[in-house]
Amino acid sequence: MPGFCRDCLTQFERAARCPACHSPRVLVDAELFTLSIAHMDCDAFYASVEKRDNPDLRDKPVIVGGGARGVVTTACYIARIHGVRSAMPMFKALKLCPEAVIVKPRFDAYARASREIRDMMLALTPAIEPLSLDEAFLDLSGTARLHGAPPAVMLARLVAGMERELRLSGSVGLSHNKFLAKIASDLDKPRGFSVISRAATESFLRGQPVGLIWGVGAALRSQLERAGIARIDDLLRWEEAALVARFGAMGSRLWHLARGQDTRRVAPDRAVKSISKETTFDGDLDDEDLLDGHLWRLADQVAARAKAKGRAGRVVTLKLKRADHRILTRRLSLHAPTDLADVIYRQSRPLLAQAMSSAPFRLLGVGISELSEQGGDGFAADLLDPEAVRRAEAERVMDKLRARFGPDAVVKGRALR
Repeated sequence: MPGFCRDCLTQFERAARCPACHSPRVLVDAELFTLSIAHMDCDAFYASVEKRDNPDLRDKPVIVGGGARGVVTTACYIARIHGVRSAMPMFKALKLCPEAVIVKPRFDAYARASREIRDMMLALTPAIEPLSLDEAFLDLSGTARLHGAPPAVMLARLVAGMERELRLSGSVGLSHNKFLAKIASDLDKPRGFSVISRAATESFLRGQPVGLIWGVGAALRSQLERAGIARIDDLLRWEEAALVARFGAMGSRLWHLARGQDTRRVAPDRAVKSISKETTFDGDLDDEDLLDGHLWRLADQVAARAKAKGRAGRVVTLKLKRADHRILTRRLSLHAPTDLADVIYRQSRPLLAQAMSSAPFRLLGVGISELSEQGGDGFAADLLDPEAVRRAEAERVMDKLRARFGPDAVVKGRALR
């Protein structure tokens, strides 16, 4: 039974502790050195970057997010022990953890850290499919001869290097397909490394709730429960044709994933078609002013991601989910592609105002699509808004100042709400 130590990377046969360094952080599995599809997810990424850059925060509960009327973007594990979760209203988070330190998001810093991690991944394999700034799929098939070690060992070396060089930690899931690798990466956070082998797939999935399947949200889970499907075992009793008849194309996906079958490839060359960010509220919201604050923060995050990727979008999209789970989508085409937070916010704000008659909402999202290479100033002259040029120039100056002196060098007043 092959195994290795996650601390010193020594390979050995089955053992409870590493025979070399005596660490208990060992992995043992019959398929350990043959599996090659992985998912790496950074641990509380934004909060970890903040703690790394400010050592005074190291032992404190840290919440990254907006002001008292904002929401939690992410929280460190100390804060999570108190029940703080992403997308939770800040006032509720502070009731659960009144001693928490609130830190405003610094997306430029997170994008820089993400690029550094991506460079470390590229040293292992070119087959990387990013999902966000802090997570990605990797396919290490055929790399053992190149690196002189199996994929599992190289992945452990990757996260060890992240901790040593970047002072950031991550959790790894290793399996025979993307579906199971992503599940595995969440099994032992933080600093986890979990394996779901082919032989263990069926036993692992049995008894799991259907919500474990990516894409099964509250609305679909409710539909499944009405059909008597609460756990993956229940899906196994259905014929594929019957699931398709009841749930459409999603029925086929559910049938295959319930059996641990996923033929999707890790797609490093997948073109980015859109950049978006959304947040789900703990309770339905109908306060337009509160929604406006969320909209600005989302637009700022989308702009930061677009700038980091060197992309600009010609279409702005607003996404809203009503209390009854119906999705409302509103789109607006621009005269010129943009990567500016000011433009994204100002173009999506009237769309939100028009949709308020359908409030309350449980989810708000904003994004840009029809992407092109970043170029120009990200705005078109508008005789009805003569201040647009000035605001665009100001945002570009802010970007330069943040790049030179740090992301907190300049803070826009709207971000303080």
